[in-house]
Amino acid sequence: MTKNKFEWQDEYFAVSVSESLIDKVRDYIKNQETHHKKKTFQEEYDEIISKFGFQKDWAK
Repeated sequence: MTKNKFEWQDEYFAVSVSESLIDKVRDYIKNQETHHKKKTFQEEYDEIISKFGFQKDWAK
């Protein structure tokens, strides 16, 4: 839970994860800024789409 107001950014990516991966996901979120200095969000996004065979949904 956050004490600050929570808002979605203009673009976002959401998937569900297994309960066993919750700590790993939390660590990823905490370290996003450092992580994205090595790999951009777009690079990571494209890898995930390709790796898991997802389709982009541009409908708004």
